[in-house]
Amino acid sequence: MERMRAARLHLPTRTLSVQEVARPVPGPGEVLVKVGAAGVCLSDVHLVDGTLTPLYLEGDRVTLGHEVAGTVDTLGPGVTGWTAGQRVVLQAGERRGGRTHTRGVDYDGGWAEYALASATTLVALPSTLPLDQAAIIPDAVSTPWAAVTGTGDVRPAQAVGVWGAGGLGAHAVQLLRAVGAYPVIAVDPAPAARGRALHFGADLALDSGDPLLREQVLGATGGAGLEAAFDFAGAPPVREQALSVLAPKGRLVLVGLSDQPLTVDRSTRFSYLQHRILGHYGSEEHHVAQLVRLAEGGRLDFSRSVTDVLPLEEAATAVRRMETKEGDPVRLILRP
Repeated sequence: MERMRAARLHLPTRTLSVQEVARPVPGPGEVLVKVGAAGVCLSDVHLVDGTLTPLYLEGDRVTLGHEVAGTVDTLGPGVTGWTAGQRVVLQAGERRGGRTHTRGVDYDGGWAEYALASATTLVALPSTLPLDQAAIIPDAVSTPWAAVTGTGDVRPAQAVGVWGAGGLGAHAVQLLRAVGAYPVIAVDPAPAARGRALHFGADLALDSGDPLLREQVLGATGGAGLEAAFDFAGAPPVREQALSVLAPKGRLVLVGLSDQPLTVDRSTRFSYLQHRILGHYGSEEHHVAQLVRLAEGGRLDFSRSVTDVLPLEEAATAVRRMETKEGDPVRLILRP
């Protein structure tokens, strides 16, 4: 039996370690992918620190990594349409029995030398898109893309706000600019995050602690307020602040996850202005394919999204850096 290295999380102790494990063998409908790059996400941090727990994992250990790109290695029985050596990116999850199972959470992911995937979760990559950049498209880019174009239904020239300019929020700024939103206003308490938002294309970056924030948003929107606001921070104060600067019939899209209660303090105002609050989670298969095509066509550039590349053995270091924001990372990449 062939072996490989994998970064495995032991759920009962939340211990992350790189171990030698059996290399998977693809079954019917499956493909074994040689991993070239795997993204490190705050969701991985939350799995390690215990904030998140897998819902459908069988057993008490899992190989982390839901952002994965690489090359086709071996085809399982009955798989057609793919060839060994073909460059691919993997969807961050799949539907099983009517439920969404997330790669690297509910089943083994890509923090390893090889990853097993259903053939239906593979998306072909052009030769012009580096694997490091392609790996982050599922989740880091596809989640805000789905929030912007789907749940948020942002149209050209609409005024929008982004609360939280971390990995997903910074990409949201870039994507909102790509679809023609104006102005794009980023809100974050951290100076480094505000600088990043401007670098990714925000027209204005505001400090969430600024007592004049409302006046600045109204000034930038001709007094109208925001037609759409996106919460990537997952914090109740963010939601309250965003609601306070929405235009009539404006919508607040909740992308950042929180276990705190969702409340509307001024419910009469909320109803009078016909505001809406919309929940959002993840993305659908077509979103990843759309983003790959847009990157191939030069409409989107993810080169500034990869802050650093680390070897697989430094998985725990990468998790710590994401947690502490050391080096102000957008995304860190593990390379086996």
